[in-house]
Amino acid sequence: MPEVVQFKTLMENLLEVQNLTIRFGANTVVDGLSFALPKGKTLAIVGESGSGKSMTALALLGLLPTEAQLSVQQLHFQPSTAQGFQLQNCQAKDWQQIRGKAIGMIFQEPMTSLNPLQRCGQQIDEVLRLHLGLNAQQARQRSLEWLVKVKIQDPERIYRSYPHEISGGQKQRVMIAMAMCCNPSLLLADEPTTALDATVQKDIILLMRELQQEFNTAILFISHDLSLVEGLADQVLVMQLGKLVEKGSSQQIFEQAQAPYTKALLSCRPPLDHKVARLATIDDFVENGQKTELKEVAPPKSPVAGTNLLEVKNLSTWFPMQKSWFGKPRQWVKAVQDASFDIKAGQTLGLVGESGSGKTTLGRSLLRLIEPTAGTIHYNGQNIEKIEAEAMRHLRKELQIVFQDPYSSLNPRLPVGLAITEPMKVHGIGSDEQDRVDRCIALLEQVGLQADHFTRYPHEFSGGQRQRLCIARALAVQPRFLVCDEAVSSLDVSVQATVLNLLKDLQAQQGLTYLFISHDLAVVRFMCDDIMVMKDGVIVEKGAAEQVFEAPAHPYTRALLEASR
Repeated sequence: MPEVVQFKTLMENLLEVQNLTIRFGANTVVDGLSFALPKGKTLAIVGESGSGKSMTALALLGLLPTEAQLSVQQLHFQPSTAQGFQLQNCQAKDWQQIRGKAIGMIFQEPMTSLNPLQRCGQQIDEVLRLHLGLNAQQARQRSLEWLVKVKIQDPERIYRSYPHEISGGQKQRVMIAMAMCCNPSLLLADEPTTALDATVQKDIILLMRELQQEFNTAILFISHDLSLVEGLADQVLVMQLGKLVEKGSSQQIFEQAQAPYTKALLSCRPPLDHKVARLATIDDFVENGQKTELKEVAPPKSPVAGTNLLEVKNLSTWFPMQKSWFGKPRQWVKAVQDASFDIKAGQTLGLVGESGSGKTTLGRSLLRLIEPTAGTIHYNGQNIEKIEAEAMRHLRKELQIVFQDPYSSLNPRLPVGLAITEPMKVHGIGSDEQDRVDRCIALLEQVGLQADHFTRYPHEFSGGQRQRLCIARALAVQPRFLVCDEAVSSLDVSVQATVLNLLKDLQAQQGLTYLFISHDLAVVRFMCDDIMVMKDGVIVEKGAAEQVFEAPAHPYTRALLEASR
């Protein structure tokens, strides 16, 4: 029997959901969900991929896929005393009044939510003109006011910019301005801070709280990261496989969690204040009903002696920004400036910094996916700057990368099994095709996928599953050095724990060396022996992980650590 929720009066509750069920054929993705959201309050729905949290949000917006079967006892939305909607019965004309005006939306990936062919300001203008009937001049003025409200530093420039010309944090602020500019009663925020830097993430959460207090907006906040909602939500719902497993006040959930699954979500995150040998996973709680003991790792008394696998001296990578009439560069973007460091064989060097700091450019420059402007890169004693293209192709078997965006790095026309076995074939791994298929299936299972995923295409997987596919593909050619560029940033906390444990196991078994690029300092502390901090293309601090975390020397490093706490 579905749980019966004791609702308050409609004057107090903005949204009431009773016995919501969503099916795709025989597959039930949301099973009898009930909850209420009072006006001006924040309700967080937390769960992993496949828990049904995003489908719940789509149901509230009338945006479920056509093949979805919706069954609900009540889906009541009361934006004002004079106007109420049973959302399951709304027609197209009703949704025109609701979406964007009464319910604002912030989605997980602002780049795919913003029109790449339209300037950011024009996209806010469009919302204002459609819902509030403003003329072009009024809409422009209101848009600029909202860009200031969401703390955009240069509103005129951002108003004129296209989405690809601004950072991820700025894009998310533009999305918040679009969602809030009509003063909606309800804001639906679906993973609004996923993959953002710690400082930007903290700023976005603070911004949402400020706007909520100013406009008395109710927020339905959807996230896979339970720790993220602690300071934001009044009430928390925890979902697993379409079912509600626990609900309560934020304090109850974080201090007295009852369900094993909730306890697991709280414990799978790496700790920031100390280093552990291994992370707990969901199975440790759900199967055993008790937490796996996380053994703290004592910091090494002296630096570990070892051979340098990679030595980098005075590396710079610049991009031409403006060119003269004759095609010569007049201005440069100095993405990486004079970077020098080395990585010992079998160890992990962490690289942290905010968006635009040059982390990704540095990682790609090491593999010559981007040609450096100056400096030297020695890999295993060999200067790879002077290697010809053909020799570099052979060397790529040893030098692999896991890209930040898994969808754009997988061929949409190839089944994932072929995407993994193809590089094996190119580099002569496996005695025959069947051997390569067997190796591929073993890799899929190693990263938490299944054998029958071999024949599926990238669009059939979730974002987290695609990231695991990219890790499997990178490991398929048995590399010695792996650049992990935000390799776990899009994963659920339990999957993240499993993949991080896997990367550590593979390092121990095969002697792998990692450059681990991440904005998540807790993950970096768990994974890394040494750490470098980048700001505006410059390495501002480097040292042993414990030293950087316990006694950071640079103010920027201290600011990053403070934002992560």
